Amino acid sequence: MNIYGASGHAKVIIGIIHSRMESIDYVIDDNKAITGIYNYPVTHNLTPDVLRRKTIIAIGNNEIRKKVSEKLNSSISKAISHASSVVDVTVELGQGTVVMANATINADTIIGKHCIVNTGSVIEHDCLLADFVHISPNATLAGGIQVGEGTQVGTGAVIIPGVKIGKWCTIGAGAVVIEDIPDYATVVGNPGKIIKFKDQYETR
Repeated sequence: MNIYGASGHAKVIIGIIHSRMESIDYVIDDNKAITGIYNYPVTHNLTPDVLRRKTIIAIGNNEIRKKVSEKLNSSISKAISHASSVVDVTVELGQGTVVMANATINADTIIGKHCIVNTGSVIEHDCLLADFVHISPNATLAGGIQVGEGTQVGTGAVIIPGVKIGKWCTIGAGAVVIEDIPDYATVVGNPGKIIKFKDQYETR
């Protein structure tokens, strides 16, 4: 398995792979100043030998992760989960998705491609997450929540049952979301309030 990205997020991905007793073939990064991470050398070239191996994108930024996924195309790994995570057998995880230590995903939840379910977060039953979503550490999604493409739910945020959150939203750390949120909105506070909208062209 390859890891694309060699910064702090990659360190966590390496830990997940080690927890599963799996091996790492290549670590790849576009920054040529980065030559290694832990005991792994970093390559900067997508050679045929690199591309024939499945890759996890270890980049926390949702927009950049999407762009890299388009470059890699078919060379994407199946989802990976830390050995300490709890993922119900009915859960569906898309390619390239990563579930980190002590995260919990409960029954009949569907999670898209290239999502991040970060450390200690909880996703309850019957949730639906689109591609490139990032659920930050210790965030909680109650049952029946929908989250659109590219949205980030901040550290410690809480989403009450049945809420629909649009695409490319930012839910601030510690926010408590009690009503539906439209596309591109930034939400902060308890209860959560929209403070601005992202330019949708930033995500293209």
